[in-house]
Amino acid sequence: MKIIKLTAISAAVLASTAALAAEPVIVVDDTQAATADAVVYEAEPVAVAYDAEPVAYEAEPAPAAYNNDAGIVRNTTGAIFGGTKTLFNTAINPAAVSAEVGTLGYGANVAWSINDKTELQAGWAGGDVADLFGGDFDANDVNYDVDADFSNPYMGVQLRPAGNWFTMGAGVIVPDNDIDVTANAEGGFFEIDGQDYNAADTGNLEGSLEHRNKLAPYGTIGFRPNIGNNWGVFGEIGAAYMGKTDATVRATDPDSVVRYTDENGNNLVTTAGDVASRAEQELEDKDYLEWFPIVKVGATYRF
Repeated sequence: MKIIKLTAISAAVLASTAALAAEPVIVVDDTQAATADAVVYEAEPVAVAYDAEPVAYEAEPAPAAYNNDAGIVRNTTGAIFGGTKTLFNTAINPAAVSAEVGTLGYGANVAWSINDKTELQAGWAGGDVADLFGGDFDANDVNYDVDADFSNPYMGVQLRPAGNWFTMGAGVIVPDNDIDVTANAEGGFFEIDGQDYNAADTGNLEGSLEHRNKLAPYGTIGFRPNIGNNWGVFGEIGAAYMGKTDATVRATDPDSVVRYTDENGNNLVTTAGDVASRAEQELEDKDYLEWFPIVKVGATYRF
């Protein structure tokens, strides 16, 4: 009987030793299913009974395994390329195209719809449009004929705040406008700064105007009613801030002698170049079209 007990004890010791040398027992606690994260435990032996009773184990948490889904946006590459494809499709499939004519010139624009009340616009207007606003203007007492070659690319936003035909627009123009001017004599004289100069002595006075702003913000209000499933018309009024004006005026022969009579009745002389300089100063003081009026009409085709 003693031999049987000794044999049983020896077997229990050997079994517990083998258990210690074996790989840890892994216990998975799936009671935290609500968080969709399983907890992994390693089981370690805490006691061995010499009477060969079943071995008890105490579970301790093991280092958490990396969760491949934690904080990861699924199919990120697909989302990026999908977004790019959507942007590309939007760019090559605009909501509308329009043709226009107005004070900025003859042109066209393309619009992309952001939502039912907002569109982005990109367009260009230009050409010789001097005749559209009269073809001449007065700078104090001198009348000038105008020859213009406009180039006005622009980008902006067109809003329909009430969701109907009424529109409001805002954006920026990149003006590159050539404005050439020629002074007209009246009664044989150029009247500059209250002084009459003999036109025959002065000769031709010609020059150019350039606005200082390289970027000109603009704002408009208008209407855009639809006249069919795809077609519509529009009209807009507003202004663009072109900035102050730089002027250049040249005389045909700047050294020629010009006779004039001052306010006291004295007969005096100057040069045609001096008369041109005075005319140039008047033009800059005029700030011709510093706030450039925007008036345009056109037709729209919606896709």
